[in-house]
Amino acid sequence: MRQTVKKSLVLISVLMLVLLAACSGNSSQSGKEGNEDGTINAKIGVISYLTGPGAAYGEAITNGFKLAQKEINKEGKVKIDLVIEDSVGKQEQALSAAQKLMSDDEIVALLGPTLSTEMNVVGPEADLNGIPIMGTSTTAVGIPQIGEYVFRNSIPESLAIPAAMKKAVEKYDVKKVALLYGNDDVLTKSGYDTMKEEVEKMGLEVVTTQTFQKGQSDYNAQLTKIKSLKPDLILASALYNEGAVIMDQARKLGITIPFVGGNGFNSPEVINIAGKAADGLIVATPWFAGKEDPKVQGFIKAYEAEYGKKPDQFAAQAYDALYIYAEALGNAGEADRDAFRDALAEIKGFEGILGSFSFDKDGDVEMEPTVITIKDGKFQLFE
Repeated sequence: MRQTVKKSLVLISVLMLVLLAACSGNSSQSGKEGNEDGTINAKIGVISYLTGPGAAYGEAITNGFKLAQKEINKEGKVKIDLVIEDSVGKQEQALSAAQKLMSDDEIVALLGPTLSTEMNVVGPEADLNGIPIMGTSTTAVGIPQIGEYVFRNSIPESLAIPAAMKKAVEKYDVKKVALLYGNDDVLTKSGYDTMKEEVEKMGLEVVTTQTFQKGQSDYNAQLTKIKSLKPDLILASALYNEGAVIMDQARKLGITIPFVGGNGFNSPEVINIAGKAADGLIVATPWFAGKEDPKVQGFIKAYEAEYGKKPDQFAAQAYDALYIYAEALGNAGEADRDAFRDALAEIKGFEGILGSFSFDKDGDVEMEPTVITIKDGKFQLFE
């Protein structure tokens, strides 16, 4: 109903503009923002986690956006202006940043925020205001179902975790598992829910379930309990800071079994923090830097040249996201929120650096993840 009313208002506005143009004798350039060459100018708001303990996520994501913006603008069909706000990884700050961006009538759409916890408050607000929003790292269950203006291009935990678990269980003939998760974050709790559901489907025995909080530094009690029960595999839903420390402390306690992690665990920062202790982590992701695809290698080369470091999954997802936005803008033919939203929903078979991507009816992801592991200090295919 809301969409129909909005479209009616847009149609009335367009008709009024046409009449005014006819009366004045001037030609109309609706949707082209006044550019005689037909270039579509679009202002996109970005909400990113740039300061705080999880800033590596936001830095990679923002770098991915900026690199894509540079390339897209150089191509010239669409010109994108990014307006970036810091969420500090907190719900209230993310909402404040979103409201600031949404108050600008020239903002066509939003990208971000970084965390699912943040999207749970920002998504409903964007949907209520009829502003398209896409998460590039929000993988908790239910994000696109927030509303018709809410999308994501990041593979949800419900696809990634089962893929990683299946391969790990088969390779290591797993019968018993221990569950470990952060119980004060939407993403990590959602990851745990998926792990628990998949464990039940596979008929695995759960020897213990342990919890922790963001910012915790001592996991000795949880890990000692896990070690005493001798599981074959640890299923851990954690952000990279806590996840890396957990793995480091686990190895120091003599726990050598593999870990299967959720999406928050999937960052080179795990290796930077945990070092050799990160070996044995298994995750599923759409991004694998070892692919021989020219698009993938071209992106890596351009990213390293721009930022002096290799891109991770979060940079790659952000990079593809802005290209998806550019394609939707081109298909819409104008920088209009509703026209853009409808064009975005119709994206099918987009060939990006992550592979072939489509939106389903809810604005969620349709694509296949790749299962990778950390071995010898780097991510490799898990075979």
